Amino acid sequence: MSEEEYFKEYQMFTIPSLITIILLIFIGLIGSNAKKNPQIQAVAYLKGPPNSNNISPTGNVTFIQNGRSVKVRVFITGLTPGKHGFHVHEKGDLSNGCASMGGHYNPEKVTHGARNDKIRHVGDLGNVKANKDGIVDTTFTDRLISLTDPRSIIGRGVVVHEKVDDLGKGTSPESKKTGNAGGRVACGVIQKFQSLKDIQQFRQEH
Repeated sequence: MSEEEYFKEYQMFTIPSLITIILLIFIGLIGSNAKKNPQIQAVAYLKGPPNSNNISPTGNVTFIQNGRSVKVRVFITGLTPGKHGFHVHEKGDLSNGCASMGGHYNPEKVTHGARNDKIRHVGDLGNVKANKDGIVDTTFTDRLISLTDPRSIIGRGVVVHEKVDDLGKGTSPESKKTGNAGGRVACGVIQKFQSLKDIQQFRQEH
């Protein structure tokens, strides 16, 4: 075998091998990061009393944490069209309906604000907008709420309010406390789930 033929054969062997090694390392890193930052999921099933149209709002909110960010998907039917304040409240207590869920989850004891404000309650998730049919179907990501650390929202409540949240920018005394978003039209407890089977079982029990 000539030196040129040997070199070509060497290239044919080493280049695919190097590509394979690089791919294996990359896959290994992905797997390692997945173990360090596993996805954690939680769901809140929302219910509310009948509104003026004799329709009870119902829906679900799904939380998926991957690393520091939490992806929130909201699906609700039976709301009046327009914007509604949407918050995590401090208590997952349904003993007196939505009224027993306490105030906004606010472990830092700061003023109310918009979801993207630097100063806001942990539970301040802004507004969700119902279309003309009273349906909310939206997804967003938040970096302040958590499903794991001391500020975890697991076991707390999700509340949908009657009116638009003014995001702390209004003139009402309630603006810096609640966003002046009015009454509570639907709510649910945030539950952590390990599998689809757990979710199905929870739905059967509730």
